[in-house]
Amino acid sequence: MGTAVVTGSASGIGAAVRKHLEGAGDRVVGVDLHHAEVEADLSRPEGRRAAVQGIRGETAGAIDRLVLCAGLGAHVDDLEAIVSVNYFGAVTLLDGLRDAMAGRPGASVVAVCSNSAQMGPFEEHPLVEALLDGDEAAARTIAAEENGFIAYGGSKHALSRAVRRRAAEFGEAGIRLNGIAPGPTQTPLMDGAKAHPIYGRGVAALKVPLGRWAQPEEIAELIGFLLGDKAAYMHGSIVYADGGNDAALRPDQF
Repeated sequence: MGTAVVTGSASGIGAAVRKHLEGAGDRVVGVDLHHAEVEADLSRPEGRRAAVQGIRGETAGAIDRLVLCAGLGAHVDDLEAIVSVNYFGAVTLLDGLRDAMAGRPGASVVAVCSNSAQMGPFEEHPLVEALLDGDEAAARTIAAEENGFIAYGGSKHALSRAVRRRAAEFGEAGIRLNGIAPGPTQTPLMDGAKAHPIYGRGVAALKVPLGRWAQPEEIAELIGFLLGDKAAYMHGSIVYADGGNDAALRPDQF
C-alpha cells in the first residue's frame, strides 16, 4: 500500500489501472482533463507545470508508483497536441516527479508506450529527433506537416527511447522504470481510431494472432505486475502486450 499517481486516469487503460491499484490498497491521485484529483491539460507547458505542482500538493511530495497513461490517438485532428501529450506530457512528469520517488522502497514507474512505435520509419525521423532533443516547438511544427500515424507512432517511439535512456539515472535513484507496448485494446482511444475514415481501415487490418483485442483490465494487470515487488529486477524494459501483433509483423526483429 502506498501513494500512486496515474495520468489519463478518467478513461481507458488509465481508469483500469486506477481501479487495479485502489483494489491493491493504494491511494491513487489521478491526473486528467476532468474527473481527477489533479485536472490539467498536458498538451501545454503551463498545464504540465500545474500538473506537477498539483501532484506534489496531493501527495505531499512522496510518491511510490507513477503510471503515465495519458495519450492521444492517431485519429485526433490536432497533430501538434498528439506529440505534446504523448511525449512531453509523459517525460515532463517523469522528470519533474523523480525526486518525489527517489529513495522510497519499491518506487517504480510504468510509461504506456505502444507497439506502433516500431511500425514506421521512426528511428532517425526528424520528429523523433526533435522530441528527444526536448524541442517542443520544432516537434509541433514537424508534426503539423505529417499525418496522424507519424505523430502518434513517432511520439510513442520517442517515449520508449526516453524510458530506456533514463534507466541509469533512475536506477541510481532507486526507482525502477519500465514501459509497456500495448496493441489493440478496447478503449475510447481505439474507438475513435476505428471510427476514423482513414485510420479505421488500418485498425481493421491489424493481424492479432490471438484473434482478439485486449481489455483495459488485462493491460492494467501487467502494469500492476511491473510496479510490484515480483518484478523487482525488471528495469529499462519495454514489454509488449499485443496478442502477438508485433511478432506477426516483425518475426525476425525484437
